[in-house]
Amino acid sequence: MANKYFAGVKFTNIGKAYYFGTDMEDLKIGDKVVAESVRGMQVGEIALEPVSIDKYNSSLELKPIIRKATEDDLLIYDENKKRSKEAMTIAMKEINNLNLEMRPIDAEYALDGSKLTIAYVADDRVDFRDLLKVLASKFHCRIELRQVGSRDKAKMIGGIGMCGLPLCCSSFLNSMEGISINRAKNQMLSLNIPKLSGHCGKLICCLLYEDDAYTEMKKDFPHLGEMFVKNDVTYRLTGINILSRTVKIESDEDIEFISLKELKENFKPYRKQ
Repeated sequence: MANKYFAGVKFTNIGKAYYFGTDMEDLKIGDKVVAESVRGMQVGEIALEPVSIDKYNSSLELKPIIRKATEDDLLIYDENKKRSKEAMTIAMKEINNLNLEMRPIDAEYALDGSKLTIAYVADDRVDFRDLLKVLASKFHCRIELRQVGSRDKAKMIGGIGMCGLPLCCSSFLNSMEGISINRAKNQMLSLNIPKLSGHCGKLICCLLYEDDAYTEMKKDFPHLGEMFVKNDVTYRLTGINILSRTVKIESDEDIEFISLKELKENFKPYRKQ
């Protein structure tokens, strides 16, 4: 029988909320629950209270919330965290023994201990079949090795950004959009890639935050290279400052920095005769 409701569940403080089906209408934000995820049974936290299943408009199948987490569930969950740290140590040792070019960064047991998921980073594809055999014999459960990218690594490990605050990806970002150098160009930043790169080695996520605002504000400005005339002197627009709303104009004899308002009020567009 289909569930009557769906609810959002987060499995880490910084992770994305995923939807699960449930018949429990009294679930509140912050309640601990046991849900059947792709990694097996996991303890999570309600991030979105139950909503009528009629409003669920995704084609993805809803896995169920099994129950509210009991004291025993939470004790096992805490114990699994300790076991996961031990699993990381063992996995690293076996990876070194097999000379594999990979580095484990996180391990997580399913609540019932039937599955161990190990996340790792690697520059290339890794043939880890021998590693799986060794780990399965040591942990006596199903093993999943999951390769993650550099952004996911930064999200898991965390750190302090150049702004002095915890990394956005490890504190509140639930998804990470692709960020191209065009966003830096749009914000007229110096294209110094090391300075524009985050802990993950990719372009910093904060390039996203003001990009739309810059795009909108730039609509007020003429394009670079446009020509203007004042008192029979021809000037070329060679620079703009979005935040101060000023422009740089150059003639054959002079360079001036003026406000955008002054440019529009006192200069005329140049037109060829």
